[in-house]
Amino acid sequence: MWQWLAELVPARWKRWPRTLKLTREGKYFIGITVGVGFAAINTGNNLLYLLLGMMLSLIIASGVMSESTLRDVDVTRQPPLRIHANRPFLMGIALKNEKQKLASFSVEVEDLVDDKPLDKKCYFLKIPAGRLQHTSYRHLFPRRGRYQFTGFRVSTKFPFALFRKSRRFELPTEVIVFPELVPVRRADPPKARSMGEDARGTKGRRGEFHGLREMREGDDPRDVHWSSTARKGRPMVREYEDEAARRVSIFLDNGLPGGEACKDEKQRDGLERTISVAASLAADYLERGYLVRVVTRGAARPQWLSGPQQLTRLLHFLALLAAEPTEAPFAAPTDNIADPILVIPRGRPRAFGQVVEA
Repeated sequence: MWQWLAELVPARWKRWPRTLKLTREGKYFIGITVGVGFAAINTGNNLLYLLLGMMLSLIIASGVMSESTLRDVDVTRQPPLRIHANRPFLMGIALKNEKQKLASFSVEVEDLVDDKPLDKKCYFLKIPAGRLQHTSYRHLFPRRGRYQFTGFRVSTKFPFALFRKSRRFELPTEVIVFPELVPVRRADPPKARSMGEDARGTKGRRGEFHGLREMREGDDPRDVHWSSTARKGRPMVREYEDEAARRVSIFLDNGLPGGEACKDEKQRDGLERTISVAASLAADYLERGYLVRVVTRGAARPQWLSGPQQLTRLLHFLALLAAEPTEAPFAAPTDNIADPILVIPRGRPRAFGQVVEA
């Protein structure tokens, strides 16, 4: 019954509002205080009683002043817009003293990821009353993916460094770590293939007419091919040679034996390198003005992206990309427009198109 009642209590109510830990100096001070107390009781010396009272008053004053430092402060974090694996970043920390008259001194802030403190701390020497101060710490995540910041641990050793008093702040923040972007050799432009339907040699406004394709957002309505649209029942637009030659399909082999259940660290590291190379290739082509899509194994339907502004959207998708079984098919076939680029881990069989081994 008691266990059932304990489950109803929120987790934050089960924690002590403050935690207290003795420092090395504090252990010595407490030991000396206990010794002076025994000596005063055994001898009845008034001078020892006076010394004992002074030492106990320092302990009480330390508790009162440290509590004043931690009370009425608020902490927020300011993550950067983009975080990449294996690349250091700066996480902004802001500490505000909401007290009206009293300052806070010697405050340390630790960020918590999955309730575990990071190895970096932010230190504030003095925060005047009603003031907000900013600082940052440098950190690095070794792998892409989703990371959950749960809160902060704010502590102080003010004023005598006898105790470290800590207070926990809850501030959940989800951070997506993008794949690492690595240097890649600038690939040759994909060779355009011939379209199967309605390919002719007539000139267009942007070059030679290449064929027809489905209409996408942003296409010029003047390029609509009305007879094909009526015949197929969906909007079809003309495509020109220069546009067709600037389309790149990157096939990313995210297959592992058993998919996400694979425990082989070597193969998982190979998958991470493969994703990084594919992301780097896609970023390079987007910067050069190509229309890019990344095709992976699984059910995720790839979309054509254009312009550097779409890189964040692609990196977000790759950051959360899961491993699929090696027998899972790619989500889209090759498109008969340009030779595809296949990105695979080292040692995988080469299937088609240009092959880049990670």
